[in-house]
Amino acid sequence: MTTAFVYPNASDVSADDYLVVGLATCFLREEGEVREVQVIEPIPSAALEALVKGIPTSYSMACGTTLGSVVAGEKIYKPQEFPETAQFCEDFVQRAIAAVRTYQSRPSAQELIPQGTIKQDFNFSTERKRVLNALNVVQTEDNVKQHEYTHKVL
Repeated sequence: MTTAFVYPNASDVSADDYLVVGLATCFLREEGEVREVQVIEPIPSAALEALVKGIPTSYSMACGTTLGSVVAGEKIYKPQEFPETAQFCEDFVQRAIAAVRTYQSRPSAQELIPQGTIKQDFNFSTERKRVLNALNVVQTEDNVKQHEYTHKVL
């Protein structure tokens, strides 16, 4: 087992650490239209456990791999099973390192998708669209009305 550090601020992870990378179908809002994109994201252990139980998800496939096969220094490598048009999510390296830590603390989750295998039998659904660039505009009407005595000492 090598102890080569992949990320300088994460000395607790190595290139040989287990990681699950998923292919999610997301959407981008552009000029009033919604466009479909495929995004490669690291999947933490708790999320993977939920996906395996059959909750509806935007993930069409997931691949059990190692951190070093996807992230090497400053370069990010796309797994060959993923389509060429797929793009990496924002902050992929930081999210991958965080996901690796979840598998370190829950090694039993590594058995859900063994290293080197692909799982494609998720409950795939785009009914609830994941819009990546959605703006959350808060308005005064969104405020919850409180009782007049909420902040008063009686």
